[in-house]
Amino acid sequence: MNGIRFLDSLAGMPAADWDALVPDGNPFVSHAFLHGMEAKGCLREDYGWRPYHLGLFEGGRLIGAAPTYLKGNSHGEFVFDWSWAAVWERAGGDYYPKLLVASPYSPVPGPRLLVRDGVEAEVTRNRLTAALVDEADRLGLSSVHANFLPEADLDAFDDRWLARSDVQFHWHNRGYADFDAFLAALTAKKRKNIRHERAHAHAAGLTLEMRGGDTFSDAEWRQIHALYELTFDMKGNHAALTARFFQYLGRTMGPGVQVALARDGDDIVAMALFLRSGEALYGRYWGASVEVSGLHFELCYYRGIDYAIREGLSRFEPGAQGEHKLARGFLPTLTHSRHYIAHEGFRRAVADALRQEAAHREAYRQELMAHSPYAER
Repeated sequence: MNGIRFLDSLAGMPAADWDALVPDGNPFVSHAFLHGMEAKGCLREDYGWRPYHLGLFEGGRLIGAAPTYLKGNSHGEFVFDWSWAAVWERAGGDYYPKLLVASPYSPVPGPRLLVRDGVEAEVTRNRLTAALVDEADRLGLSSVHANFLPEADLDAFDDRWLARSDVQFHWHNRGYADFDAFLAALTAKKRKNIRHERAHAHAAGLTLEMRGGDTFSDAEWRQIHALYELTFDMKGNHAALTARFFQYLGRTMGPGVQVALARDGDDIVAMALFLRSGEALYGRYWGASVEVSGLHFELCYYRGIDYAIREGLSRFEPGAQGEHKLARGFLPTLTHSRHYIAHEGFRRAVADALRQEAAHREAYRQELMAHSPYAER
């Protein structure tokens, strides 16, 4: 078994072989996370997801891979190409299915071209991106998209791929001894506002705690999932992740999953769910059945910052969007994606649009940086 293969599931792939390619134990491209999405009912063809993972084998050994999907829509991606799809379909083309390299439902930057460390790493990444283009052309697909790429992956995408960036808000650990040391680095106004928000959350009479995923019973996971589902329902969105998947994460990832909780007696009334790697904490899901001033910020942001400081993590990425994060210590950070458009004329049109978008995006980022909450800018 040598060369390029596309796999319709990770079920037959040994976890150790896949995870040997994942740097820093990044949770969102780990075998446990991706296989759990497939096995626990989160990825279904009627949701637009069909696993189509790219594997590169030599001597029967997996030396490179990319978490890849045939997508029948653009839901759950967070790099929005709806307008591209509309233009291409108005012109009489079929935009879907397309190939997507990503971690499903996870707008989290991280490795997408998974390779073994060493002198051949760059060559292997190049082989993976070439294989993606070749497969899209072989299948007659409109496009290939690789979302939320790290810097290490970018050079593997040649001029056929269009570059796109966006802005997220990330917190960086400057060696803070504790949460008060972090607050001391902020301007006086921002420091006062955060203390005010935390005081409101703590005054509500709820029990607040942060626990590892391996400490929860199945009944508690069902409560946590119900809050996640309730929040999606209130916003008119579809909660794609299942209760089985939440329970599975707790069992398989253990303390790699962290949950900030608010309890009213024995009842969990609010939660924020995080995943972590060796270097970073990632905020993912929030849910609440009560309205308490400051509680969202306490569980989603401040508990995460406090945990990252205690654990010596270098950064905390709380999720997509949200300018309100800036005032709470999170600074604008560029994220990167790459896009292969098969039709040359369509590719030129998208490239023109992306050039205009990039200029606006950089101006926006510079404007945000001018409003840094830190006393030393």
